[in-house]
Amino acid sequence: MVLVCLTSLVASIPFVVMGFWPVAGFFGLDFLGLYIAFRVSYRQGDAFELLELTPIRLLFRKVSPKGEVKDWQFNPLWTRLDREVDDEYGMQKLALTSRNKHVVIARDLSPPERETLAEALGRALADVKRGY
Repeated sequence: MVLVCLTSLVASIPFVVMGFWPVAGFFGLDFLGLYIAFRVSYRQGDAFELLELTPIRLLFRKVSPKGEVKDWQFNPLWTRLDREVDDEYGMQKLALTSRNKHVVIARDLSPPERETLAEALGRALADVKRGY
C-alpha cells in the first residue's frame, strides 16, 4: 500500500505543477478505493467452514467474518452429498442433505477444489457407513 501511495503521489506531482490539481484528488480516490477493497477482502478471509466427521455425527460449522458461529449436526448414516454439476464449468454446488436438513457447503471453493472435497467426504461417509 505504501508503494501504491508513493506511486500515486509521484504521478500526481506533474499535474499539480501544471495547474491541474483536481487530478491529484482522483489519484487519491484510486488509492482510497484500493485500500477499501483490500480491507474488505481481508475481512472476508476471516470466514471459514469446519467439517468434523465421527462415527456418530457429522458436524458442519460455519463462522462468518464477524465471528458468528452456526452449527449443523447430521447423522452420518443418513447423510448424503448432493452435487450440482455443470458440464462446462464443473461442480457448482455441494450440499449435505439428511432428512429435512439441507445445507450448502464449500461455497468459496473453486469447482476443482469442490470436486476434490466431495470425493474425499464421500469416501469418508462411505467408510463410516461400512463401520470402518
